[in-house]
Amino acid sequence: MELSIMQAPSMDNPEFPRELSWLAFNGRVLQEAADTRNPPIERLRFLGIYSNNMDEFFRVRVADVKRRILLKRYRTTEHEDAELLLAEIQHQVLMLGKQFNKIYLDIQLELRKHNIELIDDSKLTEGQSEWVRNYFNSEVKKHISPIILSQTDASLAKILDDNTTYLMVEMAGVQKPEYAIVQVPTNEVSRFIELPLTLNTRKKNGHYRRQILLLDDIITHCLADLFKGFFEFDSICAFSLKLTRDAEYNISDTLDQSLIDKMSKGIRQRLKSEPTRLVYDAAMPEQMLKVLTKQLGTSSIDALIAGTRYRNFKDFIGFPNLGRQSMEFPPLPPLPSPDFDQHPTTFDAIRHSDILLYYPYHSFGYFTEWVRQASFDPKVTHIRISLYRVARQSRVIHALLDAVRNGKSVTVVLELKARFDEENNISWARKMTDAGIEVIFGQTTLKIHSKICLITRLEKGEPVRYGHIGSGNFNEKTARIYTDMSLFTCHPEITAEIEQVFEFIQYSYRPFVFKHLIVSPTWSRPKLKKLIQREIDFAVSGRKAEIFLKVNNLVDEEIVQLLYTASQAGVKIRMIIRGMCSLVPGIPGKSQTIKIISILDRFLEHARVYVFHNGGDTDVYISSADWMTRNIDQRVEVGVPILDARIKQTVLTTLDIQWRDNVKGRIVDATQSNTYISRGNKRNIRSQQSIYDYFAKICQKP
Repeated sequence: MELSIMQAPSMDNPEFPRELSWLAFNGRVLQEAADTRNPPIERLRFLGIYSNNMDEFFRVRVADVKRRILLKRYRTTEHEDAELLLAEIQHQVLMLGKQFNKIYLDIQLELRKHNIELIDDSKLTEGQSEWVRNYFNSEVKKHISPIILSQTDASLAKILDDNTTYLMVEMAGVQKPEYAIVQVPTNEVSRFIELPLTLNTRKKNGHYRRQILLLDDIITHCLADLFKGFFEFDSICAFSLKLTRDAEYNISDTLDQSLIDKMSKGIRQRLKSEPTRLVYDAAMPEQMLKVLTKQLGTSSIDALIAGTRYRNFKDFIGFPNLGRQSMEFPPLPPLPSPDFDQHPTTFDAIRHSDILLYYPYHSFGYFTEWVRQASFDPKVTHIRISLYRVARQSRVIHALLDAVRNGKSVTVVLELKARFDEENNISWARKMTDAGIEVIFGQTTLKIHSKICLITRLEKGEPVRYGHIGSGNFNEKTARIYTDMSLFTCHPEITAEIEQVFEFIQYSYRPFVFKHLIVSPTWSRPKLKKLIQREIDFAVSGRKAEIFLKVNNLVDEEIVQLLYTASQAGVKIRMIIRGMCSLVPGIPGKSQTIKIISILDRFLEHARVYVFHNGGDTDVYISSADWMTRNIDQRVEVGVPILDARIKQTVLTTLDIQWRDNVKGRIVDATQSNTYISRGNKRNIRSQQSIYDYFAKICQKP
């Protein structure tokens, strides 16, 4: 299945708009939902991932386009460009939405073949209806407090929470209709309710069909029970809606507030920020929609999107498997690391040699075990770590709390502005501060996105540093579903520079020199330009020149133009880009030596790797940074060279496996139409499974 996004950009100015490129990425997620090679439950979950992605897209990307329109009223050309872009975004979203609806119907039919059925309340039998009413009265009604529109003076846009499912209710009778808003309480009650088997319809073979009713339909079925006794009505009906808001927020610069208090206020402000999208049930009557839009005060540049019966499909990420194991992906348990396992302690292992872990193929438990051992190791004096997104029950933070109780000096750089994780990070910040951990919030103008940890031990009376640099967060949950690389090292020059990064975060005014690490914001751009230019110089001199890049996003204009220059000089460039890509490959005389693919499968590709041929002495870096302006110039990011020859070859091997993926690999071209890579007469290579098998063989070696 190919999902075409838009026409090719002008070859005179070959730059693909990043917002439309992002939609192409989410189209690849939709392809996974459509792919019948995936188990049916996983296909349904991919629809949830697609929906969750689209929510964030409107909260961030579309909100940014909308602000550009509002702020550039007096700059006609830019204003018109932004309006055209917004119109194209809305057109593509509607096209993808139609494909989404078709895929959902196809998956429902597939689930029925496996004896699982999603039903709505119109299909309930008399016995099921009675059970649903009892369930509503005992488990659901206590969590619902309707908002009566005729009784509130506040704007509905200020009342409704972001990305929450609501039902708009109409109570009609002799008098003027009464309207109400009911929130579907998915935080208190499961969204998916399985009806008792004994009440379900038997199949011809005598087995019961597993029937699931959404919480939305339970509420709809029991609307009369919710409002009777308070309002008089002859008929009552409800239709779903969801509001999406601008995710940006303003934080006061008042000096007498702590940063945590400012962030708490900022999160509250988000609830009052401008709507960017209203999605509603297409069956909603016209008069009800008029009342709704009037209450919300939607403008001409808000996206009003008619959809199917259900909102907040993101909940389907957690759709339960009521069937056989074959309806989900087969389990791939994390593999052991022989480099760690053959030594009595993690410090012995790292001292013996640098170690690379590749999640989720390897267990994240090696990292948490390293921090756990450091928390009580009598030789450890200081633990430093930067945290961006952490699990809600973080073993990492609990180990840090144990460390400070054991008298260790613990410094945590915590990014409070990690979008959508602010509340979790604020809560951890308070707990760590209360426990005696030195919590640093970094610089107000820079996000701290680096994935670094430094542990100092006293060995033979001298301090010895052990360091970690990776591409992913210190998060036990995401480490099971994101592919990320982590390097553990006690290389004295590398670890000394990691320490400098921590010092830079605290004392940015001091001079620093980084010989090995690629550090944003100050040192990253010149370093990347130098590495690319070196390949250009090799090509111009007639020598072999190659760049192999794996990132999530490539949208920095200066870097893109330099890559075009490199291609024109004859540098062979291969790129694996998961998400946004503004560079247009394959243009004769411009980018004809550039090839780009994208891989999307059961795990989210998240690792960032930069490879430069360097005249045969290949340089390999892993990093926390994508090639976006924000990562290069506006965040603290860290990349590290792989100095160990064995690890370098491991990284290159995994990249080669991914480049040959002819099952889940797509070609990124001038139209970003998401064409699958042709297998031809070659054997199937599904890179994520192949990489797992590759590391499994390493584990088996004596």
